[in-house]
Amino acid sequence: MIDRYDPEVTPDPAEWLALDEGERIQLVEAFHREARIPLPKSARALHAAIHAVVENQLAMDDQAIVRDTLQRLLEDGLTRHDALHAIGSVLAERIADAYQESSGTTGGDES
Repeated sequence: MIDRYDPEVTPDPAEWLALDEGERIQLVEAFHREARIPLPKSARALHAAIHAVVENQLAMDDQAIVRDTLQRLLEDGLTRHDALHAIGSVLAERIADAYQESSGTTGGDES
């Protein structure tokens, strides 16, 4: 059973996926708090949720593209934590794009 999260260490996929989503997010939040990584209070939960989603993708059998991307980023010299952030930033962009499409906004200047 996973009781600590460290983004530099790959969690056991079966154990990670056996956790409740809320537990995963709490573990990620606890890591950042204990490591004293500065995050705006308003962004902590979202930051942890994106970490958890990326770890979920890495742990799932059908997400080889995410694992391949992580491996490439590690080979390029990023730490695992920074690589998770890079993957998470792409995820966040896709979420924002999907939201804009569904709400009919483009995010650009419409004047």
